[in-house]
Amino acid sequence: MSGDSESISQSAYIQHHLQNLTFGKTVEGTWRFAHSPAEATAMGFWAVNVDTMFWSLLMGVVFFLLFRSVARKANSGVPSRFQSAIEGVVEFVDTNVRDSFHGTSRLIAPLALTVFTWIFFMNCMDLIPVDWLPTLAGVGGQAFFGMDRAHVYQKVVPTADVNATMGMAIAVFILIIIYSIRFKGVGGFLGELVMNPLNPKELGMPKIFWPFVMVFNLLLELVTLFSRPVSLGLRLFGNMYAGELIFILIAMVFTAGSGIMGAGLSAIFGEHIPTWFWVAATAVVFATLWLNMKGKLSNGKTWLVLFAEMLLVGGLAFLGGQLMHFGWAVFHLLIVTLQAFIFMMLTIVYLSMAQEHH
Repeated sequence: MSGDSESISQSAYIQHHLQNLTFGKTVEGTWRFAHSPAEATAMGFWAVNVDTMFWSLLMGVVFFLLFRSVARKANSGVPSRFQSAIEGVVEFVDTNVRDSFHGTSRLIAPLALTVFTWIFFMNCMDLIPVDWLPTLAGVGGQAFFGMDRAHVYQKVVPTADVNATMGMAIAVFILIIIYSIRFKGVGGFLGELVMNPLNPKELGMPKIFWPFVMVFNLLLELVTLFSRPVSLGLRLFGNMYAGELIFILIAMVFTAGSGIMGAGLSAIFGEHIPTWFWVAATAVVFATLWLNMKGKLSNGKTWLVLFAEMLLVGGLAFLGGQLMHFGWAVFHLLIVTLQAFIFMMLTIVYLSMAQEHH
């Protein structure tokens, strides 16, 4: 989209990147991809966000294949660096499960590992430059399906879609109910809902007041119970959505630099500067910095290359956008990992609380 962003408004650019590729039934009764956010909304509950489904399933397959490959090649000899990294992740998750889950269940450790790694992989999609995959999707949609590129939306971060995060949270909520009934029985589970936090029997209340206290307890406990999936889903969604939005805003700063030399670039490329030009320009900057850090390019030559690129693609605004993008990406690595860890830990804690008697 960055190459086309000069022809649309900034708000339209942001809206395009934050819109899912939605497939559903239109008001006319036909099934197809939505051509606008309004049409996607009109498709209703049964519409499917195809990009969210595709990227989340792809990340799940990547997680499965990577860990399966390491498990098959694991041996008692000297492990490879990748095997050591995978074993470190497994040991990290296992330690947290042992410390936080006060019970016995063969499901918790594999569930925690799956939740942590799967969410981490999905979150890492946010580190890919915002225009690359949407541009490829637009080209593919136009070439293979004859779709207008303006109608090919591609939101590549599954966890920035509230449907995905709430779907995972609801799955955890169902497990909480199952564990509560399994370890406490139906009577014990319902009893905790109506006899906590105010137990009328222990407080010595007359039985005539018990129904009122039990209804009050039920309301409080239901709020606590239903707040768990809401907090799980919305916390992850909010953080990843905000992170993606910041990347999009930085991308706009990055492309805004072309205005300083816009006339020269337009003379070469025409009215719209192609996306591949910005991709190549970005690659040159990172390659130059990488060669400098490896000692293969002197500081003087590094500054010359960066200065030449600044003059070519639009001056300080371009370099500023690149530095902002790189800095936010480094910081975002912490957010990506932290959000996966928080979702995993809350899942473990909630399931541990579900099997404990209160």
